[in-house]
Amino acid sequence: MTVTRVQLSRRHLLHSSLGGLALAGAVGLPRLVFGQGAPAVMISERQRIRAPFGVQSGDVGDGRAIVWSKADRPARMLVRWSTREDLADARAVRPLHVLEDTDFTGKVELTGLPDGERIFYEVRFLDLGDLQGLSEPVRGSFLTPPASRRRIRFLWSGDLAGQGYGINPDFGGFRIFRAMKALEPDFFVFSGDAIYADGPIPAEIRAADGSIWRNLVVPAKEQVAETLADFRGNYAYNLMDENFRLFLAEVPVYAQWDDHEVTNNWYWELRKDSDQRYKDGAVARLAARAMRAFHEYMPTRLHPLERDRIFESLRYGPSLELFRIDLRSYRGPNTAGLETALAPETRILGERQVQWLKAALKASRATWKVICCDMPLGLIVWDNAKERRGSEAVAQGDPGAPRGRELEIADLLRYIRDEDIRNIVWITADVHYTAAHYYDPSKAVFKDFRPFWEFVSGPLNAGTFGPNELDPTFGPQVVFQKAPPPGQANLPPSAGMQFFGEIEIAPDSETMTVRLRDLEGGILFSQELLPEV
Repeated sequence: MTVTRVQLSRRHLLHSSLGGLALAGAVGLPRLVFGQGAPAVMISERQRIRAPFGVQSGDVGDGRAIVWSKADRPARMLVRWSTREDLADARAVRPLHVLEDTDFTGKVELTGLPDGERIFYEVRFLDLGDLQGLSEPVRGSFLTPPASRRRIRFLWSGDLAGQGYGINPDFGGFRIFRAMKALEPDFFVFSGDAIYADGPIPAEIRAADGSIWRNLVVPAKEQVAETLADFRGNYAYNLMDENFRLFLAEVPVYAQWDDHEVTNNWYWELRKDSDQRYKDGAVARLAARAMRAFHEYMPTRLHPLERDRIFESLRYGPSLELFRIDLRSYRGPNTAGLETALAPETRILGERQVQWLKAALKASRATWKVICCDMPLGLIVWDNAKERRGSEAVAQGDPGAPRGRELEIADLLRYIRDEDIRNIVWITADVHYTAAHYYDPSKAVFKDFRPFWEFVSGPLNAGTFGPNELDPTFGPQVVFQKAPPPGQANLPPSAGMQFFGEIEIAPDSETMTVRLRDLEGGILFSQELLPEV
């Protein structure tokens, strides 16, 4: 179901014990808004409280889901939901005040949701200025995980509005979300780089082929993000795109983050003193602000003790469990990676997250275990690409035994083998092209692991690069890849090389089919995987 703005007639007055009644007339005409026992107040369309960026849902599972929206002023967020599209028997959720401290964004948790049902929900905002004005209702829907086997289809990708390629109305905006929405997926894994806080959006970009890319521009995207308001403005900019909003209203999100939510290749100790674009060189301060904005604008469930924690396992019926991990928040510096022993500076997941992931994988009873990883394992991503030094991802760029960050991944892969944990698939984005990699211990330097697949897809709306070199330590083999021709890089979205991935699990055989798709949804590659019992 798409976002719907409902016009109410005199015969369909909505009564609210928290605010009163809204009587809707024709667009552009004044509206009479009544409070309980209060005189009528004239409110024009210009004055009316609004929800300018629609609704989102996320982190759906275990009978719960997060619903998100944003008002344009201090308000009371009113949410109701039902298994009926007409919301005739809707249940109201405890109201939430959205104020300046969250940029008027709000997230409420729906609980007690039935398994395997489509949930329809509605969000309205009550103006705290008079406790009478109500926003138009905005509606969305999502599907809950099944209790028994059924077909599951989900998508993943990353990298939105990067390299200065923002919302181009002439191109149709973030067009890829039309193709993604048409597949009617159960959910979407947003694999990181949900914004480009370090990438301003100019009015025009001249591409290498001579074409002109024209952007919708706003003040928040005129410079790199440093203040909390700047980071918030990056998320708000992306939500200006109608394709994106319509997609989010129908498809729940499992959101990750990577580097561009803060700044390129960031880690806590990094400083930007030599970058003239930044007034504040302390990346740790930028990251703290970025984390807050991420959770304010993404439909994530906040951990009760660790507000900024992202890693989590999410069960989706008996056939699937997702393991959302975070390769950014717990890493050591992007050094040369010469270390041959595990230490805090060599980690990329961090000891506590590794222990959690091992335990969660071992405890899982799902047939398929999909690790949602914000960076690929075997592709070399240099911290300094020009000088080919420093590791930004896992691979260290040498053909020998594990060292640096590879040590932590080697330990995890060995544990998976030793505990006989089967049917693990890795999905990722980050490198701005699409590929299928098969990790084969018989062709690896480090051999103590079960073979597995890694699928890469992206960008959603950003420059296209690649392909990257493979590090042979874990034996990755390129089965498929689609990237720019040699000598070409940073191709605009209009070149058509924007990508997303799709995974479908059959209800009877539980066969997993992975498809890599292009901007228009065309299938570039398909791989069937049979579950190992």
